Amino acid sequence: MPQSLANVLLHIVFSTKHREPFLATRELREAMEGSLVGTLRNQRCPSLIVGAVPDHVHILCQLSRTVAIATLMEEVKADSSAWAKTLDGGLRGFYWQNGYGAFSVSQSNVDAVRRYIANQEDHHRRHSFQDEYRRLLEKHGIAYDERYVWD
Repeated sequence: MPQSLANVLLHIVFSTKHREPFLATRELREAMEGSLVGTLRNQRCPSLIVGAVPDHVHILCQLSRTVAIATLMEEVKADSSAWAKTLDGGLRGFYWQNGYGAFSVSQSNVDAVRRYIANQEDHHRRHSFQDEYRRLLEKHGIAYDERYVWD
């Protein structure tokens, strides 16, 4: 086969360090979403949707066939963290948590995941980030140890 083709879709979730609500305003969340979209584009991993709430982010993107998930996450977090710290003095202490969740998404589930990410504000009126993240890990059959999930 002379050509390599792939459509690997990922739902990525990560939190601010200690779930600090650094992204408190809608304006800041929208700006962060734009920064993340740009970094994803630069990594050849186009976003389908990015959604930020005060203490975490959801990304649905297409993974480039030449980029490892760990490399993508390193770039996304480093670029967006450095960008946030340039905005104002109140974000000098901005950090993302060390880890992340990356979940495969089938093409047939893209619309459902897109809606899920778009409705995060409503969702978090009823569910905490920790409960949401545990549910995602369990739904995707990922074993975890509570001692090491949160930082």
